[in-house]
Amino acid sequence: MRRTVQFQAPERGAERESRQRETRQPEPLRTEFGFELPRGYVDESGTVHRSGVMRLATARDELVPLRDDRVRENSAYLSVVLISRVVTRIGTVEDIHPGVIEDLFASDLAFLQDFYRRINAEGHTRAAVNCPSCNEEFTVDLAGGRLGES
Repeated sequence: MRRTVQFQAPERGAERESRQRETRQPEPLRTEFGFELPRGYVDESGTVHRSGVMRLATARDELVPLRDDRVRENSAYLSVVLISRVVTRIGTVEDIHPGVIEDLFASDLAFLQDFYRRINAEGHTRAAVNCPSCNEEFTVDLAGGRLGES
C-alpha cells in the first residue's frame, strides 16, 4: 500500500498578508473625527483653538434644530445649531453651543459644514483634488494635521 503525502510550501510574505487581510474583521464603526480649523476659534481670553472633534450625527441631531425658534425665524441658522450639536470639542473648549459656533470665522464655519457633510453622507474625510500646476490628481484628508504628517 502506497501513501501519498502532500506538503504545503511555506507562505511568502505577500501571500501571508493577503490571507490575513481576507480573514480580518471589518473595521469598527468610527463615530468621532478629528479636525483642524483653517483659522481657529478665538475665546474670550484671546486664545486660538484649532483642533477639534466632530461626532457622527444622529437623526435626533437633525430633527431637534427644526423646533428651535431661531431656526424657524431664520433657516440659515439651522447649520449653526446642527454643528453645535455634533462638535464635541474645539481646542480645550468642551462646552460647544450655538454661541461658540456663531463666533467662528466664516471660513471655519464653511469648513465645519463641509466636514459634517463628508463624514455623515460620505463616511470619510478625504477629498480628491487636482494640483493647479501639473493637474495631477491626488487625495487629501480634510481632517487636517500639520504639514508633513500623514
